[in-house]
Amino acid sequence: MTTAEAIILAVVEGLTEFLPVSSTGHLILTQAAMKLEGTAFTKVFLINIQFGAILSVVLLYWRRFFQSFDFYFKLFVAFIPAAVLGLLLNDLIDELLESVTTVAISLVVGGVVLIFVDRIFKQQIEDAANDTVDEVSVKSINELGLEERNLHAKDLELNYLQAFIIGCFQCIAMIPGVSRSASTIIGGLTQKLNMKRAAEFSFFLAVPTIFAAAAYKLLKGFGDIKGSDISLLLIGNVVSFIVGMIAIKFFIGLITRYGLKFFGYYRIILGLAILALAAMGHKLEIPG
Repeated sequence: MTTAEAIILAVVEGLTEFLPVSSTGHLILTQAAMKLEGTAFTKVFLINIQFGAILSVVLLYWRRFFQSFDFYFKLFVAFIPAAVLGLLLNDLIDELLESVTTVAISLVVGGVVLIFVDRIFKQQIEDAANDTVDEVSVKSINELGLEERNLHAKDLELNYLQAFIIGCFQCIAMIPGVSRSASTIIGGLTQKLNMKRAAEFSFFLAVPTIFAAAAYKLLKGFGDIKGSDISLLLIGNVVSFIVGMIAIKFFIGLITRYGLKFFGYYRIILGLAILALAAMGHKLEIPG
């Protein structure tokens, strides 16, 4: 892998990790388009650069992310389904990651779902546009007995069962081309969160989920990393971190106003284009 290839993959990761278009699917398509061989290190790299992307969430939402233990327990409950299923189906998931056709079909099906999501949850999209308060003023008494008011992050109105259900939705994203972001946002909408808060919980849930997956893959493939590869990993994480912050800001503003339908149209067009190329004999494949 060259430095240019590492940067391109990192840009794709940063742009797509938090958008409902499937970062894994786009990385597979990019890898196939560049005819980048699916070596052991390439597989480690594609997972490892997600560290940079999740760091962008922690930095952008640090006040809302560093909350009470109750918030972290809910995140953990939401994380459990994917953790269990991921360990059980790890080998099958790795096989599916080589299939461009699977990605294309998932993009089309997922795109259709996103268009209907906008119609089904129209009220929650409208509610998100009016939900502009991220911090609340909390009154407290200091050690001198004087009243103080401090700003605290606004709590997500979510119980443990709702968190678990959203976590179950996240498991659908183990199919390449099915977006983790889209799955968890839809899960949040089914649990009565408005579009903005559903997206934010999706971002927060990405932190333990992606960290665990990336750490597991890094430990498993540590022996495949050579000294010269470390610089590529560092560059990849820095790029995905910077691009991830830009993508999150763009995404929140867009879906708060317009919902998910535009991402749905994009997914359908891209998926059909890939299938059409394959039908004409121009099939994208990852070199073995």
